[in-house]
Amino acid sequence: MNIHEHQAKEILKNYGVKVPKGIFAFEVQDLIEKSKVLKTDKYVLKAQIHSGGRGKAGGIKLVNNLEELENEAKNLIGKLLVTHQTGPNGRKVKRLYVEEASEINKEFYLSCLVDRESSKIAFISSDQGGMDIEDVANNNPEKILTTKVEFSDQISEDDCKKIIEIFNLDKEANEEAINLIKSIYKMFVEKDASLVEVNPLILTKDNKIVCLDAKMNFDDNALFKHPEILELRDLNEEEETEIEASKHDLAYIKLDGSIGCMVNGAGLAMATMDIIKLYGQEPANFLDVGGGASKEKVSAAFKIILSDKSVKGILINIFGGIMRCDVLAKGLVEAAREIRINVPLVVRLAGTNFEEGKKILDNSGLKIISASDLGDAAKKVVEAIK
Repeated sequence: MNIHEHQAKEILKNYGVKVPKGIFAFEVQDLIEKSKVLKTDKYVLKAQIHSGGRGKAGGIKLVNNLEELENEAKNLIGKLLVTHQTGPNGRKVKRLYVEEASEINKEFYLSCLVDRESSKIAFISSDQGGMDIEDVANNNPEKILTTKVEFSDQISEDDCKKIIEIFNLDKEANEEAINLIKSIYKMFVEKDASLVEVNPLILTKDNKIVCLDAKMNFDDNALFKHPEILELRDLNEEEETEIEASKHDLAYIKLDGSIGCMVNGAGLAMATMDIIKLYGQEPANFLDVGGGASKEKVSAAFKIILSDKSVKGILINIFGGIMRCDVLAKGLVEAAREIRINVPLVVRLAGTNFEEGKKILDNSGLKIISASDLGDAAKKVVEAIK
């Protein structure tokens, strides 16, 4: 689960991290009224959407007074911001954030994430803050330092020093940076975060370490332990189909392709998407119905796929272990009776009760293209949509 910048900064502040003083609002007049408490000659206005690259898209403005702030806020609220992360449809700005401008001496990059390969927590630090870290990695890889830390209740002083070594700070700022790393690590572990990114992290003219931006992601599977984090969820920033899928405990991610996928098991789902690409098309979604999905769950999954207008064909790939193929077949038939199917449907069933499942589908009256294996299924669905 992602949250907004102003929410992430509030969490960091609660852990003792320095952030610029700021306020957020959903309406311009409320924003201007609240901004009067800020003690600054310049204001930084920021669109609050779940995306990086807001500055390049015109979503961050530096203004000199409240009058300019009001004009820029009116231009920004309700605007569609298109960034490299939103895709061509963009995101509509529904909330704004204003903070006191900072006197910047130097910019850095800092992030913390779960490194699943090593089962450690990885800190990435760079003295090239404010830039796309991908560009830095491609053009100046020596400017990026990765420090992998063993999972523990707290991070060691030595690891903190390794992480900030690339910043080349003086003694006073160095101590502040070490405390910052300790605070971020503590928050990361206690809140079950999966990513914290601060870009830029700045050294101010008065030698203070301040988080000028902040991005946080949290482990969905741990949200039951953190109702205070779940309250920060903004459904306006999520795909409607993904919201609906979460209600049915379905693992669903919308993609940009034309072939809808329904699969049981994340590994098999990834393989299914890969083989669709191998045969020259793109998957419209990732959808894992799980190993023991009920008829109701399968029916909901089918409806979600069909609600995507970009879907030109559907590939259902089920290997029945815990999941019974006859249960899946019943769910498909039930959904098909409620939603008109006007795209090719290819089904590959194998495993538990697959023969019973095929009989249910054969007797349903649905136009189904049967496939013998995964390669055959991908080939047939690609041919069908052509």
